[in-house]
Amino acid sequence: METIIITIIAAIIGLVIGFLISKMLEKNSAKGIVNSANKDAEKILKEAKKEGESIKKDKILQAKEKFIELKAEHEKVITSRDKKIADAEKRTKDKESQLSHELSKNKKLNASLDEKLEDYANRTEYLAKRQEEIDKILNQKIKQLEVISGLSAEEAKEQLMESLKETAKSEAMTLIQDTVEEAKLTAQQEAKKIIINTIQRIGTEEAIDNCVSVFNLESDDVKGRIIGREGRNIRAIEAATGVEIIVDDTPEAIILSCFDSVRREIARLSLHRLVTDGRIHPARIEEVVKKTSKQIDEEIAEIGKRTIIDLGIHGLHPELVKAVGRMKYRSSYGQNLLQHSREVAKLCGVMASELGLNPKLAKRAGLLHDIGKVPETETELPHAILGMQWAEKYGEKDEVCNAIGAHHDEIEMNSLLSPIVQVCDAISGARPGARRQVLDSYVKRLKDLEDIAFGFSGVKKAYAIQAGRELRVIVESEKVNDDRAGSLSFEISQKIQTDMTYPGQVKVTVIRETRAVNVAK
Repeated sequence: METIIITIIAAIIGLVIGFLISKMLEKNSAKGIVNSANKDAEKILKEAKKEGESIKKDKILQAKEKFIELKAEHEKVITSRDKKIADAEKRTKDKESQLSHELSKNKKLNASLDEKLEDYANRTEYLAKRQEEIDKILNQKIKQLEVISGLSAEEAKEQLMESLKETAKSEAMTLIQDTVEEAKLTAQQEAKKIIINTIQRIGTEEAIDNCVSVFNLESDDVKGRIIGREGRNIRAIEAATGVEIIVDDTPEAIILSCFDSVRREIARLSLHRLVTDGRIHPARIEEVVKKTSKQIDEEIAEIGKRTIIDLGIHGLHPELVKAVGRMKYRSSYGQNLLQHSREVAKLCGVMASELGLNPKLAKRAGLLHDIGKVPETETELPHAILGMQWAEKYGEKDEVCNAIGAHHDEIEMNSLLSPIVQVCDAISGARPGARRQVLDSYVKRLKDLEDIAFGFSGVKKAYAIQAGRELRVIVESEKVNDDRAGSLSFEISQKIQTDMTYPGQVKVTVIRETRAVNVAK
């Protein structure tokens, strides 16, 4: 037991001694490390000092170079500024010298102006004195002239007034021209009144001719007799009349085709005589056609005589009377030429009366304005010029001849009858329904107007009235209110304006009506 205790004690003592020895060794080692570290630190400090000195020298050198560079730039700026200041000073000195020169110049001008004003005042005073002297001399001369001429100043003034009449006339003409220009401003309204009054006083007819006539037969058996053996009868009729005869399946009818109404009428009457007589062969056909042609010529002359008697026209050359009668068998765009000329003559007479002109002369010009369409001779002249030549040839007055030639602006108008005939010709030809071509376009325009209105929702009825110058639209009151009615009128007018071409203007009236109906029992 004691051995164990001793062993333990010995072990403890050994551990203590070992700990102490290790501490001593560690202490010695730490001192060596510290000494080594101190030496390294000193070495590092020395090297850092050396490097710091080197860097310090480099920085000082860089700073000196930067300073030198900035100093050079500053000197450049200062030099440039000094130069600008010197230039500004120079300009200022130049302006000062210029101003001083201008001031001296102005002083000289003022001095010169003062001299001129003084001279002007002296001259004015001198002229006033001279004027007084001249007035005295003038009065003396006037008195001497009165004594010499034996005329007083008033009489001399009258003679002077006579000499100034020509000047007054020219001034009067200028005044008249100004008055005429002023009258033109209101002339259009007055012209419209006259035209409306003229149209309202004339009753017109619608007469449309075609290029085809139908000859009615009692039975189809007559067709064979008209055709003849191997068609010789029909060929003889066509050769004698110049009319194409069409025999087809149309029951109890034969068609006569020709652009010339006179030839068609001769062929129709000749066929009527041949069928009534019953003898139809080439020799008989030629005989009947000759007689019928003579009868038509007599009828043409008779028609011309009746026409001029109805219109109250006298002294017309017989050849012009025949030309008037031949108008019955001529047409223009489907409008009978004689009916058109009679209508123009009546319109011209009424319009001339309204304007205080000769109505008989106006009727004469209106009746003859289209006689150039009657001659069958081939010519390149316009019908207005040809008609004027005919009128001149048969002794018509210059006013009538000019009205005939100028109604389509072929020549210059030189009388008041010419524009009257032109206007009346336009009224007669442009009247809706007068001519086929105009009637077709007129009806189409009215239909297009109504179709535009029907293209909008809520429209119940639409009527184009007043020759297409107004469109009345009746709307459904349940679908279109008052505000919408106003906008609908505007929209329809804009649609018409963009989609259609029309003369004048079109008034669009939208009508909305609400009815409340009750029955009391």
